[in-house]
Amino acid sequence: MNNRIVFLSASRLQSVTMKKTLLFFFLLCSARAWAQPEIKPYGALPSPAQVKWQQLEYYMFIHFGPNTFTDKEWGHGDEDPKVFNPTELDARQWARTAKLAGMKAIIITAKHHDGFCLWPSEYSKHTVRESAWKNGKGDVLAELSAACKEYGLLFGVYLSPWDRNHPDYGTPAYNQVFANQLREVHTKYGHVFEQWFDGANGEGPNGKKQVYDWDLFHNTVRKYHPEVIFFSDAGPGCRWIGNENGFAGTTNWSTLNGKQFAPGMPGINKPLNEGQEDGTDWIPGEADVSIRPGWFYSPGTDDKVKTLPWLLDIYYGSVGRNANLLLNVPVDRRGRIHKNDSLRLMELRKTLDADFKTNLAVRARTSAVNTRKNSMLTSAVYLTDGNYNTYWATGEGQLTGTINLSFEKPVTFNRFQIQEFIPLGQRVKGFTVSVLEGKKYREIARETTIGYKRILRLPNTTTRSVRIEILDAKASPVISEVKLFRAPELLADPVIKRDKQGMVTITAASQDPAIHYTTDGSEPTTASPQYKGAPFAFAQSGTLKARSFIDGGKKAGATVAVTFDRAPATWKAVTPDADKAVDGDPSTSWIGKAGSFPQELVVDMGASQAVNGFTYTPRTKGGIIYNYAFYVSADGQQWGEPVAKGSFANILNNPVKQTIKLSKSTQGRYFKLVAISAAEEKETRAGAAEIGVF
Repeated sequence: MNNRIVFLSASRLQSVTMKKTLLFFFLLCSARAWAQPEIKPYGALPSPAQVKWQQLEYYMFIHFGPNTFTDKEWGHGDEDPKVFNPTELDARQWARTAKLAGMKAIIITAKHHDGFCLWPSEYSKHTVRESAWKNGKGDVLAELSAACKEYGLLFGVYLSPWDRNHPDYGTPAYNQVFANQLREVHTKYGHVFEQWFDGANGEGPNGKKQVYDWDLFHNTVRKYHPEVIFFSDAGPGCRWIGNENGFAGTTNWSTLNGKQFAPGMPGINKPLNEGQEDGTDWIPGEADVSIRPGWFYSPGTDDKVKTLPWLLDIYYGSVGRNANLLLNVPVDRRGRIHKNDSLRLMELRKTLDADFKTNLAVRARTSAVNTRKNSMLTSAVYLTDGNYNTYWATGEGQLTGTINLSFEKPVTFNRFQIQEFIPLGQRVKGFTVSVLEGKKYREIARETTIGYKRILRLPNTTTRSVRIEILDAKASPVISEVKLFRAPELLADPVIKRDKQGMVTITAASQDPAIHYTTDGSEPTTASPQYKGAPFAFAQSGTLKARSFIDGGKKAGATVAVTFDRAPATWKAVTPDADKAVDGDPSTSWIGKAGSFPQELVVDMGASQAVNGFTYTPRTKGGIIYNYAFYVSADGQQWGEPVAKGSFANILNNPVKQTIKLSKSTQGRYFKLVAISAAEEKETRAGAAEIGVF
């Protein structure tokens, strides 16, 4: 009997499940039957390949070649190919690193401007075949393409048409040479998802420039990879974002009037950065940036890998602004990704995973105003279903709309994500995000475009209702996803700066910390004044301290202290061309004329004041003063004896700010620093990054 009951219960369960399934399909078919006509696409549209490309979001760029070994960014093409000789090349390590970093693909510089080919091209004598690596039997592209396949990554190639080595460059014959090289790369190494074309066009070894046959190049590649994404200033698959900093515009359209642009064209940075609202072609942005100061590896940059907050800014400024991020990670001279780069990539991956760990919006009850009528296929419920291919839409011709996310219990979030369904075009021109506080909504963000994905970093905000208002659009808005996250706060120490007028600004590499400061030399606490972004006056000499706090003040960073001289607001250098020594900015400097010592710098402070001491910040290179004398004068004519005289000990080896306190306070309007001798024996000029008094 029990077995029969179980059997009957299972049968009943199967019956109920079947009924629900049939009901779902009935409703779906009914919805399609009585819904409004299908949403009309608007404007330029992406190809299916471009949609898939946009969904990659984040992938690796690798610059590797002779420049890696010569410490150059642009080789001249006359390098001995034998200089290319990595000792431990491991393409699997590159691919494994990219995979663990959360990247979806790798693009490598198969041929840079020096003409060196990372594969044994039949159309060049400047290749891995002529190198010392593996006795000329190696093939970097073969190893990397196999590694990408092993780790489930897409494989892309950069080939520069500029060739500073090939003898045919600058003649009609070269275009076919380059086309032949493209054919080699696109037939020997499997699928290629992106073909990256640099816009550089300089002179070859014969002093001539090349007129590139772009139609030939494109047609050659399309013959073997018809869905490849072409990168260049003009696309047509994707475009350069207009800078090498990794940031898309806060307004970023994926459309461009492609015929108005060409690779290497000057003066087009702004439209490339922001796109064009009424562009006739779908050419989305790709933001390229290096994890180091340069594109190729240099041992001198091992300690200059971009910080985590910097990389987070780049991620949110690219992927978070409707662009893909191509992050360059140069391979070192061993043929491996350096541990400093790898560790930073893992740190970034860990942080991003934590930032987007839990989508709070799935808890919300969704509703909307101006929803397309008589259509179950464009309901607000699809906004939080986690499926990019479902969406909410307004009625045909309705260019505004409101989305509400309501929660049973208050939620706290600091990341807001919204996506348009781009297969139907990019439409939204402006939107706001507001939260319910009491009985009123407070606006917390006002932005322009959305595109494939827009992510906003916000302060921690607690509410039971979030409202998104579409303010304007090119056509009926079609929104695929809305998500909310609470990212862990990132602690970053403050940076204190003051201008010549004595106005202080305090920043941090992360937006998360609350920054508290003091002006009396005491330690900052959460009870100290909080810096909220507006500059404040601190013209006197003294020490300003600041400290970052997160998690409601439970966690704190290190105290940062800066001691300022008096602000040189009214100061003027009497010595010709020396104003940069008293502009309040140590990054600028004065260097005097060549001659014998002593040399002097005279400054008018604009009014008589007490001088208790002076500071001297040397230039980083050249003009460093060693022996000095310091004078104060009421009229700039009568100087008397120096109020301080001596030497800046060890300043050549440790060129930092020097502070000299006077034995007694001296009143005067003018001061003079006399360089009696320089720190370097053959130096003929005196210089200063900054001179101050206190």
